[in-house]
Amino acid sequence: MCPTGTCSDSTVKGMLSSLLVLHGPNLNLLGLREPEIYGSATLADHIDAVRDVAQSHGISFVDVQSNSEAEIVEAVHSARGVHDAIIINAGALTHYSWALHDALKSFTGNVIEVHLSNPGAREEFRHVSVLSDVVQGTISGFGGLGYTLAVHALVALEK
Repeated sequence: MCPTGTCSDSTVKGMLSSLLVLHGPNLNLLGLREPEIYGSATLADHIDAVRDVAQSHGISFVDVQSNSEAEIVEAVHSARGVHDAIIINAGALTHYSWALHDALKSFTGNVIEVHLSNPGAREEFRHVSVLSDVVQGTISGFGGLGYTLAVHALVALEK
């Protein structure tokens, strides 16, 4: 299931064994920043939920949060040959980061884009994702459940 290039050994075998979870700008403020939109759960709460689901499937994972576009791009580059899949909540980078688009395009595993809110129901500038054509799917509007749904989706894609 690697439509964009050479797959890692575990992906070729149809097994998802290693996952990178990326969180973009301002997601370190979850639980404090606009709880009426993003909920009261913290980033640590979302990471714990991913950990529980990933472990139940025998998947190891690493999570990275950065407010820097360059660090997020570097994390995607570093995932090549190390992780089988990526879950990314790019925050505002979703709407303008062609550098992140290109980095994700070079990743050979599956990528799921997650948004806690529903960007299509918000301000006009949030309606466009420059990442959507380089990810397998987008999960939005389900709050923190979106992260765990993404893990389940990635497992299903590997079957």
